[in-house]
Amino acid sequence: MKLQTDPKVVAKLAEEREEANWRFRKFLKGIDLEMEELDAIVHKHYEDVANQIDCCACGNCCRQILPELDDADVTRLAEGLGATPDEVVTQYLTRDEDGGLTFNQRPCPFLVGNRCHVYEHRPDTCRSYPHLHKEQFVFRLAQAVSNCSICPISFNVYERLKAELWRRPEDAWEEEWE
Repeated sequence: MKLQTDPKVVAKLAEEREEANWRFRKFLKGIDLEMEELDAIVHKHYEDVANQIDCCACGNCCRQILPELDDADVTRLAEGLGATPDEVVTQYLTRDEDGGLTFNQRPCPFLVGNRCHVYEHRPDTCRSYPHLHKEQFVFRLAQAVSNCSICPISFNVYERLKAELWRRPEDAWEEEWE
């Protein structure tokens, strides 16, 4: 399967496949696999795809996502910038609708070209994105579908999951009833 690496192409394909992606999400919620088995399949595809795509050359997540930061993230950013946590909050952050701290602009104020200017001091959620290495993938399926339009790694992993799991002969009846 050819990897799609261009964020614009990925966004277009994800939009075209959005309905199928949500149907596949529903399928995965009911699939007859142990959670650990599904995680192992996701992790296998994630490792393979991530080794072929340099996410630091993309930066699309930094253009589109406003991550929520905790106190440790603010402190780490402050240390990296040579500022105080209060200065970081005042200059770069705002409260979201849930009261959490997030960046006050999009794209991220630390994105320079396609690279993070504070990479070593970036927030934990940025370090973890697109979260495909984590356990319990089945509980993050809505996030996975949403990330397909943003992240080439997420898009390609989801496409590989569909190819591997959704088209098995014993699952063919599922499509007929959708």
